[in-house]
Amino acid sequence: MIMPLTTTRTSPDWPCQVKTPGSYDWERSATRWLRELVPARYAGYPALIRHPVLLARHAQIQVQHEIRVARTALQTARADLPRLGLHEAAIEHTIKLYAAEVLQLQHIARSVRAVTEALAERGTTGR
Repeated sequence: MIMPLTTTRTSPDWPCQVKTPGSYDWERSATRWLRELVPARYAGYPALIRHPVLLARHAQIQVQHEIRVARTALQTARADLPRLGLHEAAIEHTIKLYAAEVLQLQHIARSVRAVTEALAERGTTGR
Protein backbone atom coordinates (compact mmCIF):
# COMPACT_ATOMS: atom_id res chain seq x y z
CA MET A 1 0.00 0.00 0.00
CA ILE A 2 1.36 3.41 -0.98
CA MET A 3 0.89 5.99 1.75
CA PRO A 4 0.28 9.50 0.43
CA LEU A 5 2.59 12.25 1.56
CA THR A 6 0.37 14.70 3.34
CA THR A 7 2.78 17.47 4.21
CA THR A 8 3.39 18.62 0.64
CA ARG A 9 -0.22 18.83 -0.51
CA THR A 10 -1.26 20.98 2.41
CA SER A 11 1.60 23.37 1.73
CA PRO A 12 0.51 26.64 0.13
CA ASP A 13 3.39 26.12 -2.30
CA TRP A 14 2.03 22.84 -3.69
CA PRO A 15 0.80 23.49 -7.26
CA CYS A 16 -2.91 22.81 -7.77
CA GLN A 17 -2.10 21.22 -11.16
CA VAL A 18 -0.23 18.37 -9.45
CA LYS A 19 -2.06 15.55 -7.70
CA THR A 20 -1.32 14.64 -4.11
CA PRO A 21 1.91 12.64 -3.74
CA GLY A 22 1.13 8.97 -3.39
CA SER A 23 -2.20 9.25 -5.19
CA TYR A 24 -2.88 7.50 -8.47
CA ASP A 25 -0.92 9.03 -11.37
CA TRP A 26 0.56 11.86 -9.30
CA GLU A 27 4.01 11.52 -10.89
CA ARG A 28 2.46 11.92 -14.34
CA SER A 29 0.65 15.09 -13.23
CA ALA A 30 3.93 16.39 -11.76
CA THR A 31 5.77 15.63 -15.00
CA ARG A 32 3.09 17.33 -17.08
CA TRP A 33 3.26 20.47 -14.88
CA LEU A 34 7.06 20.55 -14.84
CA ARG A 35 7.22 20.19 -18.64
CA GLU A 36 5.26 23.45 -18.92
CA LEU A 37 8.01 25.26 -17.01
CA VAL A 38 10.91 24.37 -19.28
CA PRO A 39 11.53 25.33 -22.92
CA ALA A 40 9.78 22.95 -25.32
CA ARG A 41 13.05 21.54 -26.63
CA TYR A 42 13.91 20.25 -23.14
CA ALA A 43 10.45 18.91 -22.39
CA GLY A 44 10.84 16.32 -25.14
CA TYR A 45 14.17 14.84 -24.05
CA PRO A 46 13.63 11.16 -23.17
CA ALA A 47 15.93 11.29 -20.11
CA LEU A 48 13.91 14.14 -18.61
CA ILE A 49 10.64 12.33 -19.31
CA ARG A 50 11.84 8.99 -17.91
CA HIS A 51 13.29 10.61 -14.80
CA PRO A 52 10.87 13.22 -13.44
CA VAL A 53 13.32 14.24 -10.73
CA LEU A 54 15.76 15.31 -13.49
CA LEU A 55 13.00 17.30 -15.13
CA ALA A 56 12.27 18.90 -11.76
CA ARG A 57 15.94 19.80 -11.34
CA HIS A 58 16.00 21.43 -14.77
CA ALA A 59 12.77 23.31 -14.00
CA GLN A 60 14.36 24.63 -10.79
CA ILE A 61 17.34 25.93 -12.76
CA GLN A 62 15.08 27.39 -15.45
CA VAL A 63 12.90 29.25 -12.97
CA GLN A 64 15.94 30.61 -11.09
CA HIS A 65 17.25 32.02 -14.38
CA GLU A 66 13.87 33.58 -15.11
CA ILE A 67 13.90 35.21 -11.67
CA ARG A 68 17.33 36.70 -12.41
CA VAL A 69 16.12 38.02 -15.77
CA ALA A 70 13.00 39.59 -14.24
CA ARG A 71 15.03 41.16 -11.42
CA THR A 72 17.52 42.59 -13.91
CA ALA A 73 14.68 43.99 -16.01
CA LEU A 74 13.14 45.50 -12.87
CA GLN A 75 16.41 46.98 -11.61
CA THR A 76 17.34 48.54 -14.95
CA ALA A 77 13.89 49.69 -16.09
CA ARG A 78 14.07 53.24 -14.72
CA ALA A 79 17.40 53.89 -16.38
CA ASP A 80 16.85 52.03 -19.66
CA LEU A 81 13.22 52.58 -20.58
CA PRO A 82 13.27 56.40 -20.93
CA ARG A 83 15.99 56.02 -23.57
CA LEU A 84 13.58 53.89 -25.57
CA GLY A 85 11.17 56.83 -25.71
CA LEU A 86 8.57 55.40 -23.35
CA HIS A 87 6.32 57.71 -21.39
CA GLU A 88 6.44 57.72 -17.60
CA ALA A 89 3.07 55.91 -17.32
CA ALA A 90 4.34 53.06 -19.50
CA ILE A 91 7.55 52.88 -17.47
CA GLU A 92 5.64 52.71 -14.18
CA HIS A 93 3.33 50.05 -15.58
CA THR A 94 6.33 48.03 -16.77
CA ILE A 95 8.03 48.30 -13.37
CA LYS A 96 4.88 47.00 -11.68
CA LEU A 97 4.70 44.19 -14.23
CA TYR A 98 8.30 43.12 -13.51
CA ALA A 99 7.78 43.32 -9.75
CA ALA A 100 4.67 41.12 -10.01
CA GLU A 101 6.53 38.69 -12.25
CA VAL A 102 9.37 38.34 -9.72
CA LEU A 103 6.82 37.49 -7.00
CA GLN A 104 5.04 34.99 -9.26
CA LEU A 105 8.31 33.32 -10.25
CA GLN A 106 9.37 33.08 -6.61
CA HIS A 107 6.12 31.27 -5.87
CA ILE A 108 6.67 28.94 -8.82
CA ALA A 109 10.22 28.26 -7.58
CA ARG A 110 8.84 27.23 -4.17
CA SER A 111 6.29 24.99 -5.90
CA VAL A 112 8.98 23.35 -8.01
CA ARG A 113 11.04 22.72 -4.86
CA ALA A 114 8.03 21.10 -3.16
CA VAL A 115 7.41 18.83 -6.15
CA THR A 116 11.12 18.00 -6.44
CA GLU A 117 11.27 17.03 -2.77
CA ALA A 118 8.19 14.82 -3.13
CA LEU A 119 9.62 13.12 -6.23
CA ALA A 120 12.94 12.54 -4.47
CA GLU A 121 11.16 11.20 -1.34
CA ARG A 122 9.22 8.71 -3.43
CA GLY A 123 12.42 7.62 -5.16
CA THR A 124 10.92 8.49 -8.52
CA THR A 125 14.01 8.22 -10.66
CA GLY A 126 12.44 6.26 -13.47
CA ARG A 127 9.27 4.67 -14.71
